[in-house]
Amino acid sequence: MTILIDRDQGISSPALVPAEGDLAHDHAGADLTIGLINNMPDPALKATERQFMKLLQAAAGPRRIRFHCFSLPSVKRSPEARWHVESEYSDLADLKRQKFDGLIVTGAEPVAPELHQEPYWRDLTDLIDWAKANTRSTIWSCLAAHAAVLHLDGIARRRLPAKCHGVFDCEAVMDDALTQAAPAPLKVSHSRLNELAESDLAQAGYQVLTRSAQAGVDVFVRQFLSRFVFFQGHPEYDALSLQREYLRDIGRYLARERENYPHLPVSYFDAATEEKLARFEKRARHQRHPALTNDLPALNLRADIAAGSAAAALFRNWLHYLGSPADAPLLAR
Repeated sequence: MTILIDRDQGISSPALVPAEGDLAHDHAGADLTIGLINNMPDPALKATERQFMKLLQAAAGPRRIRFHCFSLPSVKRSPEARWHVESEYSDLADLKRQKFDGLIVTGAEPVAPELHQEPYWRDLTDLIDWAKANTRSTIWSCLAAHAAVLHLDGIARRRLPAKCHGVFDCEAVMDDALTQAAPAPLKVSHSRLNELAESDLAQAGYQVLTRSAQAGVDVFVRQFLSRFVFFQGHPEYDALSLQREYLRDIGRYLARERENYPHLPVSYFDAATEEKLARFEKRARHQRHPALTNDLPALNLRADIAAGSAAAALFRNWLHYLGSPADAPLLAR
């Protein structure tokens, strides 16, 4: 699938990719070609497409973005999701036959005890090696970030005592083009069971750009021929993404597909909703049955979560970097 994204015209329907000769004369080189390797689980597959397209549209400025969707073929899919990928996404082999300015690689739902045992590990590590020399910059999100640093430098993620789940205040800790004019603090959604230790990253030569006192490292970078940008969080999440995950986990608990009742997302629901959800949790622990999901209370979010503002700034700066001369300074110091 190839989408033309234009700030003034919005997101168009799928369009054919122009020939390379046409690209050379279009908008005086202002266009950018971005690939999304969407490995998110089936329920989040289409939402992830929309979230990144919306982000790129908001960040594009005068540029037009040619947006291609791919997925690793070794990610397990339901028949419906597989049909969507096969009919709407480009073949991963096309990635290496075209020139991409930037790449975004999402995580995937773990199915194996260790990352290197995942069925998509070989495809993902091949992609990591290719992206080092064949993109101007690549973004690695959440599990993809963990996999990339494990493959590149042997840095193993560490299991958290409880899921890091909520909206966290993140502070810029280094001057860098990626965080210029970003809101302070950056409110970023995190949803993960593991983390990378800042000390391990620093020892291997990574530069941490943002961190949270509660959630730890947020954004970090490493320069190869391509500039690799790593997100432990999910700046692309819309306002309801964490709510959908939380309700999914409640449903899994009630269906006895998971043992532990999920914790409330941090700094996400308003106080009245948290009280109602605490009462529902108490009831669910005593009346554990899938039908109880019908009795979930109405949910209201906090007014100050500011979903999307941090992401818009980060992606605007990222696209500016992709469109700047190759010798432009990065500002990190």
